[in-house]
Formats: sequence, C-alpha cells, structure tokens
Amino acid sequence: MKVKLLTTISFFTYQLSISQTEKLLHGKVVSQNNAIKGAEVINKTAKTSTTTNDLGEFLISANVKDSLFFISKDFFTSRLKVTSQNIETSDLVINMILKPEELEEVVVSNIKFKPIQLTSQEIEEIKLNSGRPTGFGTITNGIDFIHIGKKIYALLAKEKEIKPKTPEVDFKKLIAISVSPDFFTKELNLKSEEKELFLEFCDADPKSKTLLEHPNVLATMDFLYAKNDAFKKLKTKSNN
Repeated sequence: MKVKLLTTISFFTYQLSISQTEKLLHGKVVSQNNAIKGAEVINKTAKTSTTTNDLGEFLISANVKDSLFFISKDFFTSRLKVTSQNIETSDLVINMILKPEELEEVVVSNIKFKPIQLTSQEIEEIKLNSGRPTGFGTITNGIDFIHIGKKIYALLAKEKEIKPKTPEVDFKKLIAISVSPDFFTKELNLKSEEKELFLEFCDADPKSKTLLEHPNVLATMDFLYAKNDAFKKLKTKSNN
C-alpha cells in the first residue's frame, strides 16, 4: 500500500513539474528588423504548430528542452532548444537569415566545327553548278554558296547533339540550401576547419542518400544533430 501511495505521489509530482514549466510562449520572427509574415512555428517535441501573423508574432505552448523550428520559404530554417530562460522571457525574438538569391544556371558551350572534307566528285559538282544567274546577272566561274551551305548543313546534322547535363544535387548542395552558413559553428559548435570533415562524415552515411531523394528540412536538421553527436564521440575516442 505504501509503495502504491509513493508511486502515485511521484507521478503527480512529475505531472505538476511539467505543468509548471509549460508555458504559452510569445515571440516575433524577424529578419533584419523586418517582420516575417506567415512563417511556420513548429514544436517538434509536442507535435504542434502555428504561423506568424502580419506583425511576425506567434503564440505556441512549449516546455523546457522542446525543439522549436521556424520555417519560411525564402529564409534558412532556424531552431530553438527551449531553455528555462526562454520560458521566463515574455517576448522572444527569432532572427532568420535570408537565403541568397539563386540565379538560373547559364551553360556556355564551346562549339568546335570540324573541317569539311569534300571528295573530288563533290568538287566537280560545285564547279558544274558555278556561274548560276543571280538577281544582279551571271557570275562566271563563281562559287555556289548555296550548294556549299547545304553540304555544311548536312555534315552538321550528322553531329550528335550535345545536351548539357542537369547537375545532380549532392549532399553538400542540399545542406547549403537547407541551413544557414553559421549553423555549424553556432548550432553544432564545430570549428570552421571541421566543417568539411563533418560533411564527409555525414555523406558517408547511407541515410544522406535518402535525404537527397526525399528532401525535408526538419529531417535534414535532425540528421545533422544526430550525426554531430556521433562525430564528437568519434573525435573523443580518437583523442584518447
């Protein structure tokens, strides 16, 4: 009986502690002091979401250690791991970084023309067709440019058409368009010189190929956080 009573008391104490930390967070999403309207605010832990109003403001319920994601089309996704300080703050300000404008890829091809090889018979045909009348009279022993033009066109038509390949999006390009440039240093606490090694470490994981086939911002960021933990453990082992 005493065991059941202690268990019940412990359960209600745990529930009370949760309810005390849970709070309706009020915040504002901005970029360079400009409000971002319609940004998605997702509490991934509690599986709830909302959107910002015309002033960039939002209200969402959260507990300490909840993961909040802020997503807007033209901006890099931001993440906030809720702390006790956030819970106590009456107004949060979330700064989002504008993605650089993507320019359409311009492919410049160097086209090389092969020298035209004419047989002796074709040369004789050109000579026979020389001296055709034009609008300005007859050119004696002139060159039949029309006949030569047809020959050139026929030769070029035989050449295989070269089509520029559509560049495949690799893992590094996916990361570049998914997270802000300072994500690795500020969020993952990696040194700038560790970034490339970390990306190679992530790319070696077969799951990175799944992300390429089905791009998803939240899944990508979760993958990076998980790989960062494994990366740091691997570094610790190598240093020992």
